[in-house]
Amino acid sequence: MKHTLTMMLIGSIIAMTLSAAGQGSEPKVRFRLMTIDPGHFHAALIQKFMYADVDPRVQVYAPAGDDLQQHLKRIEQFNSRTNEPTAWQQELYTGDDFLEKALTTKPGNIVVLAGNNARKTEYILKCVQAGLHVLADKPMAITTADFTKLQEAFIVAEAKGVLLYDIMTERFEITTALQRELSRNQALFGTLVRGTAENPAITKESVHHFSKTVAGMPLKRPQWFFDVQQEGEGIVDVTTHLVDLVQWEAFPDQALQPRDVKVMKARRWSTPLTREQFRKVTGAETFPNFLRKDVKDDLLHVYSNGEFTYTLRGVHAKVSVIWNFEAPPGTGDTHASIMRGTRANLVIRQGANEQFKPVLHVENAGGAPAAEFEAALQSALAAIPFRAISFKRDGATWRIVVPEHYNAGHEAHFAQVTQNFLNYVRAGQLPSWERPNMLTKYATIMQAYELSR
Repeated sequence: MKHTLTMMLIGSIIAMTLSAAGQGSEPKVRFRLMTIDPGHFHAALIQKFMYADVDPRVQVYAPAGDDLQQHLKRIEQFNSRTNEPTAWQQELYTGDDFLEKALTTKPGNIVVLAGNNARKTEYILKCVQAGLHVLADKPMAITTADFTKLQEAFIVAEAKGVLLYDIMTERFEITTALQRELSRNQALFGTLVRGTAENPAITKESVHHFSKTVAGMPLKRPQWFFDVQQEGEGIVDVTTHLVDLVQWEAFPDQALQPRDVKVMKARRWSTPLTREQFRKVTGAETFPNFLRKDVKDDLLHVYSNGEFTYTLRGVHAKVSVIWNFEAPPGTGDTHASIMRGTRANLVIRQGANEQFKPVLHVENAGGAPAAEFEAALQSALAAIPFRAISFKRDGATWRIVVPEHYNAGHEAHFAQVTQNFLNYVRAGQLPSWERPNMLTKYATIMQAYELSR
């Protein structure tokens, strides 16, 4: 249904706020979370807010060690903060058989997975085999062998009547949601061009940083994060978001298939890190033995960067992910995107002119008189399910002006995704296109992974 996911975006913001504000109302508990091996900070961000019918008790199954301690510390920060503190109660099991214990005791009904990706697909498959819903951080597969196992997991999940879902936070970034909405207005956008390999119809680039701040604190990354055999190369990691957005925007609410995809070009390259940089973000004084294979001239080379060009139902798209050590002062991770139509281009920029915040610009691509184009933009903005969105003429383009309350921020997007997932579990099903499109997304990424090598 048109606008369904956008309305869910608005609804999830409201629901998230209500659930956080209504902790004392003691609603009936329907769900209990089980967190397995939480080695990535995204596992904690799922619990940055409370949810109305989710048990505050969370069973954590994980090996003892720094990954677990960092996870617990982040949850405690949420519990102890002054503004809207959470009330999570963490119950731990740290035996060597933590996975088997989780799957046999099953104190909860939803498993959260965000950590070392070397075993993630195995975890996913075993959890759905045990009849548990799974909310998994990206990527759900980092090799072609993993992808085969993931395909099996989706079949098992359907047979068991449980839901398997990955955490696509970027759908909730307001400029991306607006880009999708405006592209559906033919009077403004026209139709999506097919593009070429040299000039794609859709381009998306994401720049990330190893050194960053999360929940107000410097992020300590696990040492394994820098091993692509455990984290995954950049071309199979962050590109999950970008490929997801291409599908979500170019073919909204439509089921796609792997046969709709052809990867044309793909490449990978490394980001070199010094020992001092590695120490700054991990606390380790030297590179561990499992990373020696990636050390040359006393620099750690992490294959965290990748890009590829492909066609999706004949539409050309290009996605790129770049990892630098840290962002310039006052900046952070960035996202840039172009979506080209016969009448307008929808361009997200996040540079100095935008004060390093994502801003959507609308370009007159069809040569319509400026007054006519502006009237079409005004009409399109009036038709979308976001209120008080306006624009300002900025030279040859129109800059979309968004009220600040729509800028929830990346960390809050995890709660929005979780709230949507809970709604799907309540309903007993995902939207009909989500499952085939997740499989198509990972099939696309695996094509690129193989071609880049």
